[in-house]
Amino acid sequence: MTRIERRALLGTAAAAAVALPGRRARAQAANTIRIGVLNDQSGPYRDLSGPYGVQCTLQAVQEFGNRGFNVEVVNADHQNRPDVGVNIARQWYDQGVDMIIDVPTSSVGLAVNNVAREKNKAYVNTGSATSDLTGAQCSPNTVHWMYDTYMLAKSTGGAMVRAGGDSWFFITADYAFGHALERDTGNFVRAAGGRVLGSVRYPFPATSDFSSFLIQAQAARPKVIGFANAGADTINSIKQAAEFGVTRRGIKLAALLMFLPDVHAIGLETAQGLVLTESFYWDLNDRTRALTQRLQPRLRDQVPNMASVANYSGTLHYLKAIADMGVAASKVSGVEVINRMKAMPCDDDAFGPGIIRADGRKLCPSYLFEVKSPRESRGRWDYYKLVQTTPAEEAFRPLGEGGCSLVRS
Repeated sequence: MTRIERRALLGTAAAAAVALPGRRARAQAANTIRIGVLNDQSGPYRDLSGPYGVQCTLQAVQEFGNRGFNVEVVNADHQNRPDVGVNIARQWYDQGVDMIIDVPTSSVGLAVNNVAREKNKAYVNTGSATSDLTGAQCSPNTVHWMYDTYMLAKSTGGAMVRAGGDSWFFITADYAFGHALERDTGNFVRAAGGRVLGSVRYPFPATSDFSSFLIQAQAARPKVIGFANAGADTINSIKQAAEFGVTRRGIKLAALLMFLPDVHAIGLETAQGLVLTESFYWDLNDRTRALTQRLQPRLRDQVPNMASVANYSGTLHYLKAIADMGVAASKVSGVEVINRMKAMPCDDDAFGPGIIRADGRKLCPSYLFEVKSPRESRGRWDYYKLVQTTPAEEAFRPLGEGGCSLVRS
């Protein structure tokens, strides 16, 4: 029988560290795979994955079933702090965790990327957006699942420029993710003949009042204000922009990373007409609807979004690789686990078929959605209209352009 352990570990790094059983029979320990879900369970990104990402991971373990080895799942809150994330990751890997998954907040994600390489352990990042994870900071120990700043910039940013939004001003979260999203979107704007009029960076995660930044953005007279942020910051930015009457002045708003829970929090009255990119929507097709139904008892009043459900997808593929190569071999080298994941085709109800490239990028289609008006919505969570699909092989940065050392010219 597959063994599942869920441990809610919050607070300081010391409190979040996992003390894995020390007296378990050696045979059982050697035949147990341990997965650590490391994410934001109390801050601005909590509702994007947080406890829901843990539940999606547990669902994957449950559906994987008994394949001749045990599986344990532990979880912790990194508080959006690289030092906390690194301390938890080190202790987990040292105490027997075989793979860490999720890890939103790009500064934390990049820091844990280094720990996984140092410890030669497997790392499946589903939460960080920075495209540097498959670029200059790519690692043979890491797979980057589901989305990144390049994909978001190409889909959402490209759509806004094609619609006439050829002058931009960015309001940017001042850390690795915000910088990368502003950079990648700015590159697409300029390549299309547009202009970036300026940007302002705000302290993350210590900002909730965006009024001064919105005033600076309006003063530049752009056609588009791009929000290079996510989660609660995106929600507050858009709500405050509505209060300031920004769109009544003819300025378009670009939510460069926005999730279904964000739309729910903002409300259709304010969010209607916004365009955004996700790689998953619960009502996209028969497979996504079936998965959502299976997840409903775990998620209760929520539906999965691309951040939380990526844990399901990444965990399932990881466990398939373990079953293929054997538990004993998997514990010898995280690099070999990742190599096996790359060699195997991906397929699940969240994202459908896909592959993992040499640089660690997991490919899937990206979907440009427009938020429905209240009149168009059939009810709770029926929020998106599909505008455009970018095929998996076109959605992400070309393999040879990222500067990843794993890619042979």
